[in-house]
Formats: sequence, C-alpha cells, structure tokens
Amino acid sequence: MNAWLSQHQAALSSALRRLWSTPLNTLLSLLVIGIALTLPGFGYVLLDNLRDLGRNASGVQQISLFMQIDASKKDVDEISTRLRQAPNSTWRFVPKEEALKRMQTSEGMADIVASLPRNPLPDAFIIEPANTEPEKLEILRREITGWPKVAHVQLDSAWVKRFDAFLKLGKLALWMLAGIFGAGLVAVTFNTIRLQVMAQAAEIEVARMIGATDAFIRRPFYYFGALQGALGGLLAALLVIGALRLLAGPVGDLAGLYGASFSLRAPGFAAIGVLTGAGAFLGWLGAQLSVSLSLRKFD
Repeated sequence: MNAWLSQHQAALSSALRRLWSTPLNTLLSLLVIGIALTLPGFGYVLLDNLRDLGRNASGVQQISLFMQIDASKKDVDEISTRLRQAPNSTWRFVPKEEALKRMQTSEGMADIVASLPRNPLPDAFIIEPANTEPEKLEILRREITGWPKVAHVQLDSAWVKRFDAFLKLGKLALWMLAGIFGAGLVAVTFNTIRLQVMAQAAEIEVARMIGATDAFIRRPFYYFGALQGALGGLLAALLVIGALRLLAGPVGDLAGLYGASFSLRAPGFAAIGVLTGAGAFLGWLGAQLSVSLSLRKFD
C-alpha cells in the first residue's frame, strides 16, 4: 500500500513539475480550456437564472378564479375550503368591493365606475401553485373549472408553454455546445500529451528497458491531463463569476425599469466543483487516448 501511494505521489509531483516548467505553454493551455468550458458553464447559469425569473415573474404562475356574480358568501367559503385542502399551493381572496376600488384608482376609470348602477365585478381568488409545469397547471385549471359557482378560470398557459419550450431548446443547445467544446478540450489535451511523449521518447525507452510497467509510464501523463483540465475548469468558473458580476449592475437596472427586483445568481460551490471535475475528467480522457496511441510505437 505504501509503495502504491508513493508511486502516485511521485507521478503527481512529476505532473506538477511539468506544468511549472513551461509556464507560458501552461497558461495558454489553461486559457484555451477555460474559455472552452466558460461558454457552456455560462449558458447553464444563464438558463438557471432565466428559470428563476420565469418562476418569480408576476402573474406567470397564477391562476385567476372568478366567481359567478350571484355567488353568495357560502359559495365563496366553499371555494376557500377546497383551496385550503389543495396541496402545495398558496392563494388569496379578492372581494368584489376591493376589485372595484382598484378599478376606480385606474387612470380614466373613475368616471366610468361612478356611472355604473351596481358593482359588475365578481369575487375572485388568485392561486399560485407550487408546481408550475404547463401540464400540471392545465390539469389544475380544468379541475377548478368544475367547482360550483365558478364562472371563469384564467390561466396564461400559452405564455408558460412558450417559456418552457424556450428553456428546453436552450438546454438542448447547451448540451450540444458542451459536447463540441468538450471534444475540443480532449483534443487540446491529446495534442499536449502527444508532444510530451515525443519529447520524452528516450526516457520512456530507457524506463522500459529497466522493467518499468506501462502503468508506471502512463501515470504521470494521466495526472498531467487531469490537473490541466481541473485548473482549466476552475479558471472557467472564475470567468463565469466575473462575467456575472459585470452584468449584475446593468441587469438590475433593466429589471428596475420594469418595476421588478431581480439579481443574477452566481454558481455555488457545487456548480464550481462540477465544472472543475468535468475539466479534470476530460483532461484525463484526452491523456488516456493520447498515451495509448503514442506509446504504440514503443511496442
């Protein structure tokens, strides 16, 4: 066990020395890897923020329930009881008197409301379901429509469906982009390791002559690829966080113009770890392919 740990420690030290021995090449490689991972990483964070924006947008996930004009207090209480029994949803009651007062405060509506012989507005409930998937919202709307003394149930399902379709399309495009740049990252690591194998051809020959195993020869290159990829992934995470901080001010100002309060949410430690781990895996994969092909000429 001690020998195995010593071998891995020696391989890790060798990989670190190789990274440090050519700082300019290492920096350029890290920039290429970091930029390749930044684009899909930033796309994921952007879609995540758009999802939050859609959930928090006023009216997007609301169902408006309008009672019949002749509905009594008993009918309203029955609807309230049904809503209390509904799981994972919040709601509020808007009496017809409150709705009329709001209409009176609207520009140009005061004289019209004053000329009305009676209040034409019905009692209403504003429901905010916890599950905002378009299919679930439509099922809930149909169920509420069948309740007694319910005149109309309004749901902007078309907007929700369009927004959900946009997010799905964005996810698909993001996966395609991640695949393309992931392949580019593997290619960068492949070429870097191939050049290192060619430069150390004499050392590899001598090591094989004195009985070194393939695992012993390959191990430093694997560590090099994984370390380079992990550092590139960490750099990508820093670039994403930096870009979000630059955009935070303009996005907040734009949201304020529409009377909303919204701020971009930066990736957490879990997302940073995933990005770093993805870079390490792709770097290791590129090293694996490169060493396997490059060492064939020594057989």
